[in-house]
Amino acid sequence: MNARPLPSADPSRPLPSAPGARLDQARAAVAALEGEQRRLERIGFETPLARCHRQLRYWRFVSGLLALPRESGTASAPGDPSWPAAPRP
Repeated sequence: MNARPLPSADPSRPLPSAPGARLDQARAAVAALEGEQRRLERIGFETPLARCHRQLRYWRFVSGLLALPRESGTASAPGDPSWPAAPRP
């Protein structure tokens, strides 16, 4: 059985640099996984359905994070100087 994620929901695929495009990609992944979930429920594949559910939870979380309003005008990401190197006390 193929355990690879859907191409639009592949978590190893890099997100675009523009904030709106990142949110669009995350929402597209959610939509694709919701369709896949319905398909797997219809045909009754339990293990792939569980994998799909985990991926759907991940992409819904990512989509929610990306939908949050930014506090500053620039987005920070790992590697940016504004990104914290370690948790603050």
